Amino acid sequence: MVRNTDFRKLGFVGDYLPRKCGIATFTSDLFGAVATQYPSIDCCVVPVNDIAEGYDYPREVQFEFEQQDLDSYRRAADFLNFSNVDVVSLQHEYGIFGGQAGRHILALLHDVRMPVVTTLHTVLKNPSYDQRRVMRELADLSSRLVVMSQRGREFLLDIYGVPDAKIDVIAHGIPDMPFVDPNASKEQFGVEGKHVILTFGLLSPNKGIEHALQALPEIIREFPNVVYIVLGATHPNLVREQGETYRLSLERMASDLGVRKNVIFYNRFVERHELIEFIAAADIYLTPYLEPAQITSGTLAYAFGCGKPVVSTPYWHAEELLAEDRGALVPFRDSSAIAQQICSLLRDDPRRVAMGRQAYTLGREMIWSHVAHLYMNSFQQARRVRFDRQVKPLAIQTLDERPWELPKWRLEHLLRMTDSCGLLQHAKYTLPNFAEGYCTDDNARGLQFAMALEEMGLDTLEMQRATTRYAAFVDAAFDPEQRRFRNFLTFDRRWVHEDILGSDDCFGRAMCALGTCIGRSKQRSLQCWAMEVFHRALPASVEIHSPRAWASTLMGIDQYLRRFDGDRAVTQVRATLVERLVDLHQRVSTTSWPWFEETLSYDNAALSHALILSGCSMGDVAVQELGLRSLEWLVGVQRAPRGHFRPIGSDGFHKRGGPRADFDQQPIEAWATVAACVEAYRTTEEASWLNEARLAFEWFLGRNDLGVEVYDASTGGCHDGLHADRVNENQGAESTLAFLLSLAELQQLESSLAAFRRAAEAAAMLQPS
Repeated sequence: MVRNTDFRKLGFVGDYLPRKCGIATFTSDLFGAVATQYPSIDCCVVPVNDIAEGYDYPREVQFEFEQQDLDSYRRAADFLNFSNVDVVSLQHEYGIFGGQAGRHILALLHDVRMPVVTTLHTVLKNPSYDQRRVMRELADLSSRLVVMSQRGREFLLDIYGVPDAKIDVIAHGIPDMPFVDPNASKEQFGVEGKHVILTFGLLSPNKGIEHALQALPEIIREFPNVVYIVLGATHPNLVREQGETYRLSLERMASDLGVRKNVIFYNRFVERHELIEFIAAADIYLTPYLEPAQITSGTLAYAFGCGKPVVSTPYWHAEELLAEDRGALVPFRDSSAIAQQICSLLRDDPRRVAMGRQAYTLGREMIWSHVAHLYMNSFQQARRVRFDRQVKPLAIQTLDERPWELPKWRLEHLLRMTDSCGLLQHAKYTLPNFAEGYCTDDNARGLQFAMALEEMGLDTLEMQRATTRYAAFVDAAFDPEQRRFRNFLTFDRRWVHEDILGSDDCFGRAMCALGTCIGRSKQRSLQCWAMEVFHRALPASVEIHSPRAWASTLMGIDQYLRRFDGDRAVTQVRATLVERLVDLHQRVSTTSWPWFEETLSYDNAALSHALILSGCSMGDVAVQELGLRSLEWLVGVQRAPRGHFRPIGSDGFHKRGGPRADFDQQPIEAWATVAACVEAYRTTEEASWLNEARLAFEWFLGRNDLGVEVYDASTGGCHDGLHADRVNENQGAESTLAFLLSLAELQQLESSLAAFRRAAEAAAMLQPS
């Protein structure tokens, strides 16, 4: 029954057909159900594109935005605001939005002026640090959250601290189809007279098809007329990365098992009406997924609600839906158990039919027409809450409400400085200086930056080639006997003999880059290489003497432990290096000089940064607080009387009790301060730290002692420093990477616009009048 509503317009945001993925199908089905049940409401769709050319969308799509383009998220928000949309229905899955852990979507959520009801297709039990932060902010910015199972609701309550009153549990919608005898639908597929087992969905290794295939010989021995249909195209992301290698491996397995006559691979993304026909023909639906951590399965909901007996591994959604003999659960990766359950159901027609009827009866609450009404109730509740906050849909933002606009990416100069060997360290103006060759320091920084780009989805083919060269350079620099990294290589490919062991700081930067590859990269080959070198070099970490090398190594260790937090050898090294930094501070610091050394020299903020990171990950509040206190003192020392950032100059540095050098100011100081202050914000969520990061970054853009831009927007390079009377015209690798790494730090954080708004408000209060 169609209910009355005063909504004028609804906006649906997410993937959308004809994009081939489950979220796109869900968004399309939800849109269709709501539009059908509430024809007086104007419904529009705003999809996210994962390919540059986009898709041939139907007419309900009124605006599109790009997965990796943060600005396009804001433009989408503007479109929704000025289109008088009453409520936005957002489909959320970590993999479909850009930025770290998909955080770009927060930009859209923070800018829209209407309530948002977010459907969570994944709720992680063990989220990463970044995933947890994104989910919590997503929950804050959403008026209501929809999950499709009670397990999802429990996770939101217990893990993410979402108020229960904000959560709606609405089952995955399914098509409304009659309960039919499978034999009536088999002829059209040429499988009449056969027992049909069906698995459908986008094909990928986590679906466990191998174990289903391995169960077939045992099933066929008792039921030789069984046919197993694997319905669905290979996942587009897998095709882009590997082609059809995975599907071909399954076909070879079927051949080796002698079951080719009993297996059908239907390699196509089927339309909804075709899918219904395939489901109708199935005697048993099988989901042999490999891992428990799946909170929702649209394919399971479809098969169950359409009255199919289900055999499944006990992932979370299946455990809940198939409880009390509503289906048959089998252990993960157990082909024999799969075979036994399927044979048991095929032997027992009454049980199989009863199981299907029970599923069909329960599924009447899941049909899309009913689900549409449940969503409308959620939309109504969201709107009431939003009205209580008196938000004006078309209100525009003042300058201090708008997010800080960062420079656009320009990688031309970095790539100009990169040749087939690696990254050249110096430049004459913008020309690569061949005479001074290469260094491991810069190639390690280049590799670290490349990992940031990969994580943000901005690693172009050209940048991927550069990544390989930076990694190869670091690999060649490593001396396995000495367990150290050589630093300087001449242009004619000879290591400088006097630098055969490299420097301690070079060692630390290489370890930081390796740890970042291990913790951040999605490229397995790069991870494996970095793991090998990291572990071979690790024992030397406790032999080095430079505090900055300790700090850099600790940053690499922190990245490593994000992926392998149970590694005892690495955690022991971390404890040793943290203890050394703390001891150093205790020996040197005084009330008026609360620092680690007698001299403020270069890359100073890295020392505080390492303790903030390590203290947070170790759960050691004292270490974390020491890092924050020392950083707070440092940024005070680095602030000019007029309020802008003034780093310690390298022309003499700043010895305790003596005068400070104001010049030559180096870009690496600004980067170290940006990175440390961003980490301080992540740890404390205090907006003052973002203000400090902003001040340090604006040094590149002309907010400095000379009022000149250190970053060259015309080339994408960065000048080598600020002298007392001029900018250094050379644009070397260290300086350019200092700017790019600073931009990456802020770009990765900037999509959290609530943070930047708080920073803007804090900045207004902190700026001198």
